[in-house]
Amino acid sequence: MELKDKKLFLLDMDGTIYLDNDLFDGTLDFLAYVRKSGGRYIFLTNNSSKSVEKYIEKLASLGIESTADDFLTSTDATVLYLKKKNYNKIYAFGTESFKEQLRASGLPVTDELCDDIDCLCMGFDTELTFKKLEDACILLGKGVDYIATNPDWVCPTWYGFVPDCGSVSEMLYNATKRRPAFIGKPEPTMAELALEKTGYQKKDAVLIGDRLYTDIACGVNAKISTIFVLSGEGTLEDLEKSEVKPQYVYGSIKQIYQDIVF
Repeated sequence: MELKDKKLFLLDMDGTIYLDNDLFDGTLDFLAYVRKSGGRYIFLTNNSSKSVEKYIEKLASLGIESTADDFLTSTDATVLYLKKKNYNKIYAFGTESFKEQLRASGLPVTDELCDDIDCLCMGFDTELTFKKLEDACILLGKGVDYIATNPDWVCPTWYGFVPDCGSVSEMLYNATKRRPAFIGKPEPTMAELALEKTGYQKKDAVLIGDRLYTDIACGVNAKISTIFVLSGEGTLEDLEKSEVKPQYVYGSIKQIYQDIVF
């Protein structure tokens, strides 16, 4: 099946359709094309520092209208995982927005040390403090379960990159010799949730992202088509070295749009 025959487009955001507060050229044309052709797009993000409401506001500021139904996040996948575990108390290591999302889902969440904590759940924390790192070391030393939303090493910004959840988890590994079970991309969960949500089959879907080890690996693991874009973190040099191979490689979302339409 060619790209022009695809109906469900699973889109990473940072580095794929925008960078920080700059919308990439061609993004609006691409989204309009998908809608006009009767298809569907869903934004998939490993960034657990923001709520869906914040993402709706973010996209609106860039000229993209969206609703909560247009998103699936690593927090969504993590909530589904945690609900299956029946933990007594979960220490939420992340932003206030992240903690609120866990609480809103009905999970027993705290951000203070107490005796009945049996799980440490970490997200991408743009509000990181040394106290959180210290609390995490204490809990990991006690042997609690250890979950993290995503393994991304960095998050792209207009000036380069900042450490993401994967980098912080590696710092904690150096202190505790423990690594988390990661829930978001590259695990296939978010892609599978999108298929379930929309009713499309795997042959109808394609995942577009700028990271081989999360975005493209997620699509590969979910057995759907993948497009690697060179507008964010990943490079052609990374592709040469990686065991994870996309079906397609494009320089940008604009080039994808032009190839499909023209």
